[in-house]
Amino acid sequence: MSRIRNHAKAAAALVLAAALAVGCSSGGGSSSAPAAATGNQDSVDAALKAGGEITYWSWTPSAKDQVAAFQKEYPNVKVNYVNAGTNKDEYTKLQNAIKAGSGAPDVAQIEYYALPQFALTDSLADLNSYGFGSFEKDYSASTWAQVKNGNGLYGLPQDSGPMALFYNKEVFAKYSIAVPKTWAEYVDAAKKLHAADPTKYITADTGDAGFTLSMIWQAGGHPFAVDGRNVKINFGDEGTKKWTSVWNQLVQGKLLSPIAGWSDDWFRALGDGTIATLPTGAWMPGNFISSVTAGSGKWAVAPMPTYDGQKAVTAENGGSTQSVVKQSKNPALAAAFVRWLNHGGGVQPFIKSGGFPSTTADLTSPAFVDEAMPYFGGQKVNQVLTQASKDVAPGWSYLPYQTYANSIYSDTVGKAYLAGTPLDAGLAAWQQALVDYGNQQGFTVSAG
Repeated sequence: MSRIRNHAKAAAALVLAAALAVGCSSGGGSSSAPAAATGNQDSVDAALKAGGEITYWSWTPSAKDQVAAFQKEYPNVKVNYVNAGTNKDEYTKLQNAIKAGSGAPDVAQIEYYALPQFALTDSLADLNSYGFGSFEKDYSASTWAQVKNGNGLYGLPQDSGPMALFYNKEVFAKYSIAVPKTWAEYVDAAKKLHAADPTKYITADTGDAGFTLSMIWQAGGHPFAVDGRNVKINFGDEGTKKWTSVWNQLVQGKLLSPIAGWSDDWFRALGDGTIATLPTGAWMPGNFISSVTAGSGKWAVAPMPTYDGQKAVTAENGGSTQSVVKQSKNPALAAAFVRWLNHGGGVQPFIKSGGFPSTTADLTSPAFVDEAMPYFGGQKVNQVLTQASKDVAPGWSYLPYQTYANSIYSDTVGKAYLAGTPLDAGLAAWQQALVDYGNQQGFTVSAG
């Protein structure tokens, strides 16, 4: 399970920035590029039969079990698994190896938001050359869109994070709060709860780039328009305004818990009812079960509130793929491993470890959809979450320098959270910083 938890380290951003500047001159990643070459899977099958050795960088809890299962099925292949550090730590090491021309793995796990910058620098193999483009029908539309860049296919989706509203039904019952169906109702619930007990908050949010972007996505926003090296950034679009019109009320009203996400205090607050809801990705149940034991039986899942109370719509929050690094000396075997991980025997170990799949077969499997979860009082939460995967708004794009963008979020939007002031000014400052940075790196970036 992957998601954007913390702000990127400055060092990682600078390393990636240098690589992106090089990548700009190559023209990689342009959506106006010629159609990608397509092939078949014969070379992949032949590589599996021949065997060999590859290295795999990942950080997911399921990685070791998946590697063991793969080697049991294909004993003539040795996979050297390396936990290269969670997301941004891995990206720094990966980009360093790419820049050096040696030391990169054959296969690397990369989150969807970071994938464009590696594709742009021509660092990853286009899996269309192995015929993997024919797998499109086997994945949810939103995750398949995330592994494409222009006409290229740079991974197969592993997990997905369609957003839903996790809520403490015990707290809601105690304070006679109905599950909100609209964001207006959510704000009303926040006010009612905090007025009744000032130690209780509707949710916790101290400012996170990934959450902000997912909420703008859910509101129908499209702040990033990317066509190769041409980028437009607009945090003044209607979707962004919809979100800030809601969230400003919570920020300015001091209705958000100041507890930092993923801290020990945050897990305790989820367990004791201090935090009453989480709008978050479908990967969250495993975290509740393993880390919020005091909340067992208290939590439930509902669809995300909407802005009009009508059509259900949500967004992705987190998720990752495995990609074949061009530096690989055995790319066909690396591609075979990626195929097995996300289109074969590796999917079930991933789900059993708590991952939320992107494969349509699993998203429609009665065994998965109708599983009653004791932690959630026997609720079949995957019915809500799999429906959410169908309701993800289409057309989202990340920046081709998103890791850098996330690294400066706290210096712009984060200041509005700290001051309790409207987020719009912080978003405008973020926008200007990203326009300036992109132009400095050789992109053609405009605002609005």
